[in-house]
Amino acid sequence: MPAAKPKLIMISPCDSVAVATEPLSKGGTYTVGSISVTLADDIPFAHKVAVRDIKKGENVIKYANPIGRAAADIKKGEHVHVHNLKTNLSGLLEYKYEPDTACFEAFKSREEATFEGYVRSDGSVGTRNELWIIPTVGCVNTTATTVERMAREKYPDFFDGIWAYPHPHGCSQLGEDHETMQHVLRGLIRHPNAGGVLVLSLGCENNCLENFRPVLGDIDEKRVKFLVTQDVEDEYESAMALIDELVENMKNDRRTAVSASKLVLGFKCGASDAFSGVTANVLCGRVTDYIVRHGGSSILTEVPEMFGAETLLMRRAANEEVFSQIVALINDFKTYFTRYNQTIYENPSPGNKKGGITTLEEKSLGCTQKGGTAPVAGVLEIGSPVKNKGLNLLTGPGNDLVSLTNVIASGAQIVLFTTGRGNPLGGAVPTIKISSNTPLYERKKHWIDFNAGVILDGKSFDDVTESFFSYILDVASGRIKTRNELNGYKDIGIFKDGVTL
Repeated sequence: MPAAKPKLIMISPCDSVAVATEPLSKGGTYTVGSISVTLADDIPFAHKVAVRDIKKGENVIKYANPIGRAAADIKKGEHVHVHNLKTNLSGLLEYKYEPDTACFEAFKSREEATFEGYVRSDGSVGTRNELWIIPTVGCVNTTATTVERMAREKYPDFFDGIWAYPHPHGCSQLGEDHETMQHVLRGLIRHPNAGGVLVLSLGCENNCLENFRPVLGDIDEKRVKFLVTQDVEDEYESAMALIDELVENMKNDRRTAVSASKLVLGFKCGASDAFSGVTANVLCGRVTDYIVRHGGSSILTEVPEMFGAETLLMRRAANEEVFSQIVALINDFKTYFTRYNQTIYENPSPGNKKGGITTLEEKSLGCTQKGGTAPVAGVLEIGSPVKNKGLNLLTGPGNDLVSLTNVIASGAQIVLFTTGRGNPLGGAVPTIKISSNTPLYERKKHWIDFNAGVILDGKSFDDVTESFFSYILDVASGRIKTRNELNGYKDIGIFKDGVTL
């Protein structure tokens, strides 16, 4: 039988703050661990309260790590938030490789599990068999969505669906932005969840097929078709003829039992609250450890939300080369901020703060919980596929749609998306929404797929992790469709840095 829900929780015994699991009133006395706390202030849901006196300038501890320093003396029982807690972060830092050898030893053993997936000619495995329409340039976005509608009308029950992915890029971009866009589109076109892909070009864009096709490398020409709309009289008639060819080729695709080692899971958090790093992100971290032990891979991105927690990841670098890549990942993204005269640590968002997150260290320590305890096997650029099995770090911003697209372009067939305040967004692959608290799950069941809030309600992490991993395998096998699939929330966003002509 589940234990009674605690009113306050401490993540680590050495923390100097606890988190309220419901709104608590001034004057109430509550026990957390062996500590009794009488509240000096009202404490909003998911906000922090001091469990001991904290002097001005002293580090405030949560997740067993500093989340900033006290901007004033804080008495036991007082509310701890933006009025009395400030970040410690500033500028670039020097790092030293100090590997956590115990981490490597813990992941030497392997476990076995299977799911039902679509095996592609290159050996990759899809969790869905969809037909995708990918524009090379924004000029043919409406063409793509019109072809999507026409194809759905002709093939209403076709496998797992027919989807167009419009975007505003593909022309008038310079240098790295153009290359980034090409690499993201390449990752989508080669993605194993697409049993067929129609690539739609206008014909005169910077990303015309003459320039773009060499970027794609070797492709299965039965699975990927191309159309230059300027070269035909009726682009819709020509597009539907190619759709017919793709449908005919996909008719024989069948799910077969494959090892979970073929899974690549992407991770994302959006509209977080203070429980995201206590329940949902920690649950994802346990799944990361599960999938790595099964020989599979996971992708952690949102680099700005690693600031303040990066040394925890650096200690788990598989070797000194990967450590150096993590250092570059962090410092290059800080330099990106300063290049535009922006404050590196201008985070958390207003919504995060309302949800009880005060500093970037606190947000990052919670965010990186999704990476579990596994060694970091590799570091990826945007659009680069996973090469090293295990936990991979991917460059890119925290923006929900862009980071969601980035992990998919690097090969994630499923994305685990944690949220504490709610978000209906979904990507091109099944996007499992995980609520950090039960009230959100109860209020937004049409958005949320899995409730990690049951951990706060008394269920054990072990039981919930086992249940969740089974749920993921069911999603991968097509036995369960996610809310983003059912609701049609399937979008892409491409990172942009520089000049547009």
